Amino acid sequence: MSHYLNPTRESFDFFKSLPRDRPIHMLNLLRYHDFARYPDGHDNGDKGWSGRRAYEEYGKTSGPIFQRVGGTIIWRGQMEAMVTGPDDKHWDDGFVAVYPHAGCFLEMVTDREYQEAVVNRGAALADSRLMRFAPGEAGGVLDE
Repeated sequence: MSHYLNPTRESFDFFKSLPRDRPIHMLNLLRYHDFARYPDGHDNGDKGWSGRRAYEEYGKTSGPIFQRVGGTIIWRGQMEAMVTGPDDKHWDDGFVAVYPHAGCFLEMVTDREYQEAVVNRGAALADSRLMRFAPGEAGGVLDE
């Protein structure tokens, strides 16, 4: 079973090749480690945090940067059941983050303070997915 925590060079280059001047929605699917796994020598490594707690710390430290670039969360939830998909795939949490334009996301992930905060994300997650969507119309029925 493959685990994904960070984009490949190819996927990130493709992301950067897409238009940067329009809003984007980023679907995040998260599965936490039972206990956070910090790199050797990292000062949070001895706190005994759960993966969820380490991700909360990532949110606290990266949140101001996310807000500064104009990011907002428009939906979040906890997975209850896999209805269509592999039985062995479980996500603890999911959310959709909205950015005014793709350049805002790139500004966030290249920010020095964000780079320091992301160690908590890496320690927290056993697996994740991050997918970019162009926003569509909400509401209505399926055939509209």
